[in-house]
Amino acid sequence: MADRRSKFIAFMLLATSSALVPEMAWAQAAPDAAAPEGASDDIVVTARYRSESVKDVPIAITAISGASLAERQLNNLQSIATSVPSVEFRAGASNKDRTVFIRGVGTITTSPGVEPSVSTVLDGVVLTRPGQSTLDLGEVERVEVLRGPQGTLFGKNASAGVINIVTRNPTEQFSAFGEAGITSDEEYRLKAGVSGAVIPGKLLALVGGLYTKWDGNVRNLVTGNEVNGFERYGGRGKLIFTPNDDLKFTVIGDYLQSRDTVPTAIYASTSQTAYPTNVVTNSTALAGLLAGAGVVPSRDNRTISSSFDSDVRDKNFGASLTGELALGDYHVTSITAYRKWLNHQHQDFDGISTLAVGFPQGEDFGDVDSRQFSQELRLTSPKQGFIDYVLGAYYLHADTDERYQRTITTLPGPLTTVGVANYGVTNDNYALFGEANVNFTSFFRGIAGYRSTWDDVDFYHVRTSTNDPTNLGAAAPAVDRPGIRGYHNATGSTSRRGDSYRLGLQLDLGQNAQTYFTYSRGYKGPGYNVYFNMRSQLVGTAVLPLDEVPLQPETSNSYEAGIKGNTSDRSFSYALAVYSTSFDGYQANFADTVGGLQVTRLINAGSVRSRGAEADVTLRPTKGFTVDLSAAYTDAKVVNFNCPVGAAVSCNIDGQPLPFAPKVKLYGNATYRFPVTDALNLELQSDLSFRSKTQYSLSETKNTIEPAIAIWNASVAVLSSSSGWQVRAYVKNITNTSYSSFLGNGSAAGTVRFVPRDDKRYAGLLLRKDF
Repeated sequence: MADRRSKFIAFMLLATSSALVPEMAWAQAAPDAAAPEGASDDIVVTARYRSESVKDVPIAITAISGASLAERQLNNLQSIATSVPSVEFRAGASNKDRTVFIRGVGTITTSPGVEPSVSTVLDGVVLTRPGQSTLDLGEVERVEVLRGPQGTLFGKNASAGVINIVTRNPTEQFSAFGEAGITSDEEYRLKAGVSGAVIPGKLLALVGGLYTKWDGNVRNLVTGNEVNGFERYGGRGKLIFTPNDDLKFTVIGDYLQSRDTVPTAIYASTSQTAYPTNVVTNSTALAGLLAGAGVVPSRDNRTISSSFDSDVRDKNFGASLTGELALGDYHVTSITAYRKWLNHQHQDFDGISTLAVGFPQGEDFGDVDSRQFSQELRLTSPKQGFIDYVLGAYYLHADTDERYQRTITTLPGPLTTVGVANYGVTNDNYALFGEANVNFTSFFRGIAGYRSTWDDVDFYHVRTSTNDPTNLGAAAPAVDRPGIRGYHNATGSTSRRGDSYRLGLQLDLGQNAQTYFTYSRGYKGPGYNVYFNMRSQLVGTAVLPLDEVPLQPETSNSYEAGIKGNTSDRSFSYALAVYSTSFDGYQANFADTVGGLQVTRLINAGSVRSRGAEADVTLRPTKGFTVDLSAAYTDAKVVNFNCPVGAAVSCNIDGQPLPFAPKVKLYGNATYRFPVTDALNLELQSDLSFRSKTQYSLSETKNTIEPAIAIWNASVAVLSSSSGWQVRAYVKNITNTSYSSFLGNGSAAGTVRFVPRDDKRYAGLLLRKDF
């Protein structure tokens, strides 16, 4: 038996070493910095719908504990992206414009007709819209980042990866927690909750809430207010009812309301650079307008001159019922969920307070009403035996209705035009899925997974304009007002079926390591580009849509090899992986120009590819001292771009990098905790993140490239080992490095930037007490 096992190991090492030599990629769990001495840092995850050690899962995965998130003040997905090198985040003025990228792949769109490529899952419930997942995390047990296609288990919007958020469970014993934080730039944060047994041994409950407020770090010179801030409050409740040893019900309800004041036009420069000619066009008119308002455009500008402050409000809430039934060694799981997301926007379209020729002023109002109902049913087999598996069925019904109004005032005149669009999408999704391990031996197994997905998508879109009162739908810019097309009335539907699957091999290298190789096919279903500023054409007396053609599904083929392990004393842990993923029918937002103003067109952009390597290493050279090092090399680029019909800008971007795909990202964190008295511990912590230059636009313009940046943070904490409290002082962005979380072309001219929370140095104080 030993000889046969050694041969298997030698064969698999030979097979994987050729892949690991040229480039490496991996991921593993970030240890819980708050764990007491001697506690295991081997985080348990549910990446395959089973509770498993993160080092045993044959997937590139990072898991961050809730305690670590709270201590480092990583309160949303945007902040998590700084500490997970394979993750990037696109900022926006509203949650509907923000999205997550994994390994350089994500979906940028404001259309409700397409789902993201990175799926966000909250307590087993897949969220259909990106805006549902970009708010405050609240109190969580852990966040898991699964990289690469995960469609066999997580569905059609997981073609690039999954963010799996697991909230905190109630405890049998009564407990409570309170957290209060304040920063030098006046951010306030409060969290509190209670947990315990309502009926001992039968009914457990947890109720928690949060409130946070920050005015912002950008000044509007017109209103005199600080903007780019937020105010959020909400709560979450969880009940676990166990009537007997074989049956358990979990009921979860949550509500979160937020208000953001993120501006749309913080000018980084008054110029734009054309691609591929690199011709620079500087707008002296824009420069004059900004100078007259007192705004100095620059890469670290934090002043605006908007007619009013942006006001974006979100309500995000839902409930789920999870039932778990043990049938001997088998388990049946049912998850029934309903969620709703309401978004209201009031934004300054142009971001310039002075009306001038060539610079129309615009005021936007938008409302989103998104609802989803889902039902999932799973059967999980015992792990003993030749085959163990998870089988399931899934149903989703999602509706999104939007109303968008834009008022444009232009010179000469002045002439004011109002356009109003009502549009929406209905999506019904059905799926059958399963994934199995075929245990050839106790240490060598095969992996096979499959999902069949059916999609029915319908949309409607009716737009009217005061500039087109007879509903002729004329498409010429001379007739339509800039930023507002004429009359538009379109409906459509499409139905498709698609396949996701995974095949792989996994080999245990003794008790403390394993290696794997997988092939995965990802699938993201069809959709429609449905948005306010769509183009139409007049053919005879009929108004026909130009841009609202059905998008074909996006598919991916991914190969990944990895190795994970640790020494027996856990003083050294590692996870390495390499991957190559190609996408066909890539669904992407293409920035075009119509009537001299920016419009976006969601299209099947063609083929793209992401190849790379990731690595995480954890060192524990002495008791209480931990060093985490993470790195990602990502080569994500366009292979073949399909230029949309009638595009006004160059589409020759083959071979160019994908947006939000820096070549190199590094993250390092060092923590040293040691006793100063019998009752008190002192913790010193510091982390550094580095990102190479990053292109923010698929149009590949040079003015939308952010240079390489490095951000250094540190904290010191005093913790009680007996009474459960800690006081932590921290500094973010110690070197006061300014950078942009997003760069884009202005509505009429120039380049605008989005300013991140840590664009300048600030300090904070955090107090936590667990009762």
